[in-house]
Amino acid sequence: MDRSRNGRRAVNARHSHFSGNGSEPTQRARQRAFCIAALADADDLAELGELLRTAGVAVAGEMLQRREQPDPNTYLGPGKVAEAKAAARAADANLIVCDDELTARQERNLEEAIGLPVVDRTTVILDIFASHAGSAEGKLQVELAQLEYNLARMRGLWSHLERLGGGIGTRGPGETQIETDRRLARDRIATLRRRLEHVKGNRAVQRAERERAALPTVALVGYTNAGKSTLLNALTGSDVGVRDRLFHTLDPTTRTLRLSGRPYLLTDTVGFISKLPHQLVDAFGATLEETRRAELLAHVLDGSAPEVQSEVMKRAVEQTLEEIVAGERPRLLVLNKIDLLDEAEREELRLRHPDAVLVSGVSGEGLAALGDRIEQELAHSLRSVELLVPYADGGSLAELHDVAGEVIREDTPDGVHVRALVPAHMAERLARFAVAS
Repeated sequence: MDRSRNGRRAVNARHSHFSGNGSEPTQRARQRAFCIAALADADDLAELGELLRTAGVAVAGEMLQRREQPDPNTYLGPGKVAEAKAAARAADANLIVCDDELTARQERNLEEAIGLPVVDRTTVILDIFASHAGSAEGKLQVELAQLEYNLARMRGLWSHLERLGGGIGTRGPGETQIETDRRLARDRIATLRRRLEHVKGNRAVQRAERERAALPTVALVGYTNAGKSTLLNALTGSDVGVRDRLFHTLDPTTRTLRLSGRPYLLTDTVGFISKLPHQLVDAFGATLEETRRAELLAHVLDGSAPEVQSEVMKRAVEQTLEEIVAGERPRLLVLNKIDLLDEAEREELRLRHPDAVLVSGVSGEGLAALGDRIEQELAHSLRSVELLVPYADGGSLAELHDVAGEVIREDTPDGVHVRALVPAHMAERLARFAVAS
């Protein structure tokens, strides 16, 4: 394990070596994790294992305990803690990873009982985000999430400087150092929030420009690694970076999609996952604003995933959309990666999801049908207009041609007589040219 500047242990992808396709380590990883979970109902740790592989950590083994609530002191029950210690030693693990977010007390007690470093699911996800953040905004968002997560856990980091007992003489250099660190962390958090507010302001200006252009907006949302970036590239002809790994896309990317000659704005957003840490939801507020404001959410789901796993992914996305107050936005289900399925499997998907569109961002299958559905879903945002645009106002006429796609026009002595379907915002702006019926 590496230690970050504030003393927290952090999963570091540099500790293992990957093969060329980025899937499995080609040799023994320096970090070998034993995964644990306390679950009330049936589940598995496949998702946690995928997170660890993305972080460059090998999975040495796992242990589940069925219980309604995790133990408040050690997460697992005392008996299971002893079993986990023996199983981790037998598996030659050097790290314990928990599938839930641990309290500082649970983490400290587990480390003492098992004798190995302990990290939780949130730590792993934050580490992945930190390694994948490329833009200045993404790095600010990740740092803010990490600081907020670690702030409540700082007390245990300086236990070697604290004095035991109470009363006179107990307020020593350990407590002073803790308070100093907390103050520095709070100051840095305040600075990051101010900088992100500035970013939010810049995004608002960009959004205002897009709204002035009155183009209908579609956001690609979905479980991480569902193929949203591949689909964006296939639909718009762009070359957004694509990798077969979780959380490859952190920064929203907007490109123009043309359907029947009419432009739409298509945005690729950060992928979701089960139990997405609330620190990330808060920190990525400016990014997630694009999802909240989209006129249509295209929910991209991995159609090649097994039915049970697919339902878990679908539910995780729906829960996250509710959390970011985007649950009421109009939605279109898009089942991606059908190039990996045979005809019988595709027919089964159609029966299970009769309203969905089946596509493949890799082979291009179903993209025309997806374009048609997007047009249908956004037809309500268009208004029929009949205008008489003066020849002197060529700019408005050019904008109309660009946004409306197909335009029926007739040159008259007084100007250009136009009939077209345009977005509602543009219809309002051009109302001064309207021809009385």
